[in-house]
Amino acid sequence: MSRKLEEFEPIEDEKVCMYTCGPSIYQLPHLGNYRTFLFEDILQRYLEYLGYNVERVLNITDVEDKAIAEAEKKGTPLKKMTERNAKTFLKELKLLSAKTPDYLPRSSTSVEQAVYLIEELLKMGYAYWHRGNVYYDPLKFKGFGKLYRLDMTRWPKVKRRFHKDTYPGNRWNLGDFILWHGFKQGDKVYWDTELGKGRPAWNIQDPAMATQHLGFKADIACGGIDNIIRHHDYIIAVVEAVSGEEFARYWLHGAHLYVDGKKMSKSIGNIIYPKDLIDRGCNWQSIRFFLINGHYGERLNFTFDKFKKACDRLRKFQRMVNSLRTTKTITKESNPRTKELIAKLKKDFEENMNNDLHVKDTFDALFDTASKLVSFKKKGKLNKEDAEEAATTMRNIDQVLQVIF
Repeated sequence: MSRKLEEFEPIEDEKVCMYTCGPSIYQLPHLGNYRTFLFEDILQRYLEYLGYNVERVLNITDVEDKAIAEAEKKGTPLKKMTERNAKTFLKELKLLSAKTPDYLPRSSTSVEQAVYLIEELLKMGYAYWHRGNVYYDPLKFKGFGKLYRLDMTRWPKVKRRFHKDTYPGNRWNLGDFILWHGFKQGDKVYWDTELGKGRPAWNIQDPAMATQHLGFKADIACGGIDNIIRHHDYIIAVVEAVSGEEFARYWLHGAHLYVDGKKMSKSIGNIIYPKDLIDRGCNWQSIRFFLINGHYGERLNFTFDKFKKACDRLRKFQRMVNSLRTTKTITKESNPRTKELIAKLKKDFEENMNNDLHVKDTFDALFDTASKLVSFKKKGKLNKEDAEEAATTMRNIDQVLQVIF
């Protein structure tokens, strides 16, 4: 929240609560979406490597304007469409060696909590009814837009309301945002609740899914870079209005994945799905490596040439590590220099990961040290015990990276 790097301090010792924005499953997640989910997986795994007990929510949006429109367009029931996409998403997460989060709530399973939050916001004066819908008035919340650093002097003097769940583009909707879609004649998707018939809007769904499982405070909140526009500040406004406390201190956002220098877009036709690469003979481990091998906050550009080079580099590294594991030593003596190099593997890994999860710097350092160890082996200066220690160190590191073995 301070917009600078800070040393991580959890609310409770040895425990970390993580809230991570998941996919909207009106369509299948593409390669760029998975880049975000994988940096979040790296974060969780590294915190666990450090000894923390991580409790994580990854929410799944299965009821929203776009999903309802897509189901009608395809002439298929909403639940059938979203269930199919959710199943594929969870399967692909596993194939990419991502941990399954503790909680995978869906919009459709958190309606009761959404209604509770809306009722509280209505009582407290942050929300109001208008023509059968419920809206949130951001001017009632002190510090609205604080994550984005929104300039509130731009706020219009005339009351404006935004009725859709989401709006395209990286721009702010300067006005009141919708929390509840009241029932309208012909609606096929709705619940009968304390608020009457209707459905929760996207802007209340994520706060509902987060608070239902983690309560009103999280240590870390994550998502894609697009979430900084509107979405995460909406979550803050809802949750903190009800609780009166800070929702999260640490915010991490994954930057975009571009393709050939351009943002992925249906109109351009350059969206890539994991299956597209698998069909070309690639494997899931290589896809994971390409997507994590950078800094999560920096834009990553996909080209097939870059992808091939990354795959080649990973395979070379794997061969080096395998060579160390299967070494037949000439010497029985332990070389002090090899001991230093083995210690350096762990030291470089932790230093680079502690520096805001710099995975590429981490991998480059590991590659360099592994090369030197292989050189020592070829010269007969690596004994069996040291080789086994190097392999054990790599296995521990790979509990986080999931690309070495």
